[in-house]
Amino acid sequence: MGESDAAVVVETRLGGYPCRRGKVRDVYDLGDELLLVATDRISAYDVVLPSPIPGKGAMLTRISKFWFDRFGSTVSHHLLEVLDGALPPELAPYADQLRGRAMRCRKCEVVPIECVVRGYLAGSGWKEYRQNGCVCGIELPAGLQQCAQLPQPIFTPATKAEVGHDENISFEQACAIAGGEVMELLRARSLELYRRAAEHAGTRGIIIADTKFEWGRHGDEYLLIDEVLTPDSSRFWPADDYVAGRDQDSFDKQYVRNYLTELCAAGRWDKTPPGPELPDEIVRNTAAKYREAVERLTG
Repeated sequence: MGESDAAVVVETRLGGYPCRRGKVRDVYDLGDELLLVATDRISAYDVVLPSPIPGKGAMLTRISKFWFDRFGSTVSHHLLEVLDGALPPELAPYADQLRGRAMRCRKCEVVPIECVVRGYLAGSGWKEYRQNGCVCGIELPAGLQQCAQLPQPIFTPATKAEVGHDENISFEQACAIAGGEVMELLRARSLELYRRAAEHAGTRGIIIADTKFEWGRHGDEYLLIDEVLTPDSSRFWPADDYVAGRDQDSFDKQYVRNYLTELCAAGRWDKTPPGPELPDEIVRNTAAKYREAVERLTG
């Protein structure tokens, strides 16, 4: 059964387990472990939209597992197993909600910094560069175009916001929040993982323009946590269509953002809840873009 063939899951309900709901994930406290369930919800501009993307949660889980497995020999992570096939007896009644989209994970003390790595100048980085020639305090060469490849990838941390936008900060500000030694370690690890991922993606015809990593402390170790290099946490561009100086086609939810931007420009939405329903064509095309990214990268 493919991701698109399974039932759409917008919200999970597991009786007896405390749950924290994010924009996309339902996170259950299992005692010594966490259960991260990727639903088919999609958010944009910090608003969860009423239209789910069929199969999205399973695709996010599949691609995260791929990267955890790929990096696992050199970087410790929180993933214990993806719940697929037979489920533990206590979770078996919820198989339809969990199978293929739930990860059993080690509990960690989350580092309160989004570890963003940018290889190309897009999004909030491009906006900041146009204003002052820098991104998160890092001075860049003059005259760079929109979506230009940077001379080398840069580490641009952001605060983790429970609601609203994450906010770009300087490395020094991140050190003040999480500690200098910790941030030096996580910057080096994040840059190395981005380099390795970008190299692999390049062989599959995909540019990873930028991505965000999250880290957590488990005992004396810092583990890679949450989702990894998914279409929700990264910008994926088709390499054969890349041209600097313009917006790029993408394999991620930028396609949805672009549609919503048109609605905003037409005065039909103001980026506040409730979000608008997505047309069937946008839903289908978004699911297809996610699926192509997953199949290219993991196939």
